Amino acid sequence: MRSYREVLSNSAVRNVLLLGVMVRIPFFAGAVLLALHVVQTLHGSYVQAGALSSVVTLCIAVSGPWRGRMLDRFGLRRTILPSIVVGAVCWSIAPFVGYGALLVLAAVAGLFDIPIFTVVRQAVIAATTEQNRQPALALESVSVEAAFMVGPVLGVAAATGWSTTPSLFGMQMALVLAGVFIWVRNPPLRSDDSDRSAAAEPRREWFRLEFVALCVGASAAVAVLAGSELTFVSAIREFGAQRWLGVVMAVWGFGSLVGGLVYGALHRPISTYVLLAGLGAITIPMCFAVGPLSLGVAGLIAGALCAPTLVASIDQLSRIVPEGGRGEAIGWHGAAMTLGNGIGSSLAGVAIDAGGFPAGFAAAAALGLGLGIGLALLVGVSRRRRADQEMRPAVPRGEVIRP
Repeated sequence: MRSYREVLSNSAVRNVLLLGVMVRIPFFAGAVLLALHVVQTLHGSYVQAGALSSVVTLCIAVSGPWRGRMLDRFGLRRTILPSIVVGAVCWSIAPFVGYGALLVLAAVAGLFDIPIFTVVRQAVIAATTEQNRQPALALESVSVEAAFMVGPVLGVAAATGWSTTPSLFGMQMALVLAGVFIWVRNPPLRSDDSDRSAAAEPRREWFRLEFVALCVGASAAVAVLAGSELTFVSAIREFGAQRWLGVVMAVWGFGSLVGGLVYGALHRPISTYVLLAGLGAITIPMCFAVGPLSLGVAGLIAGALCAPTLVASIDQLSRIVPEGGRGEAIGWHGAAMTLGNGIGSSLAGVAIDAGGFPAGFAAAAALGLGLGIGLALLVGVSRRRRADQEMRPAVPRGEVIRP
């Protein structure tokens, strides 16, 4: 635990992690309340609720890169101030209107969404060095999972105790107030406070093959998780043990939590692509589950590489992208993960319809294993070519190197 003690002794990292939990809880709670509001209060269908969630998710994903670019160019306060104003206006109206107006207002708010994940991760990276960044990012990942567990429960409890209208309004206003708190705290997004207003790093300096491969890897990792999540439901239904679904999913999540903490304590990083291939490989045993118990044990093992793969991708991003471009880079990274969520669910759905839950797990495993190996080979070849070019002697213009 020495690595974590050293990280938590840094007050800047400690404060950012607490800030991340505080602002993410209303974010996750608001997402659940939005769906419940459509079904319960507006008496809409689940298709309408799903469509609204999809539109909001797509708008948030689209906003990620350009909001991150604004963080790099203009700093935190100038970037999130419009988000606070737009969010306050939209969410003070949206809970009290019909479905069509709600869809429009939620989409606009999504486009100007406060870039919570980008701000927190960028602040964690800025407050750490390469030596202690890995455990810090592991703790950040754990904080996301903690907020994901608390937020939906809080949202459902609010909808049960009161109408979804005041609950949705209150939760979204809490998110706006969290944005105000971030604006007041103004955590540094670069390691040197004096360099916080420096110009953004040109995109051409870092938006290259290695960064694109990293985004594809992160997208594939989330696709494996999303595909597995849907397949868990199919498997439990096929076993006729629906009451054990929550337990099995919790065991899977616990495996991810433990895996993330163990990975953060390691002294050396592991390649994202190696972890992605490993994630695909240890997903395979779930294809052979014969009941909730065997599925839970296989899920516990498969979960061990969930969080480490995502932590490694952020850590690797911080090493290949300069400080002046990390806001936009993390935005692209987040958009890629959002895309992976949709790809994984769709791929698993097609596979389950074709061959049942074993085919769903097999499709997710093949995606992770195949892309992990393929991306590792692609990036390895690219690095070797770049190293050969750097070692090649420069030839003055007009001269020819003879054999």
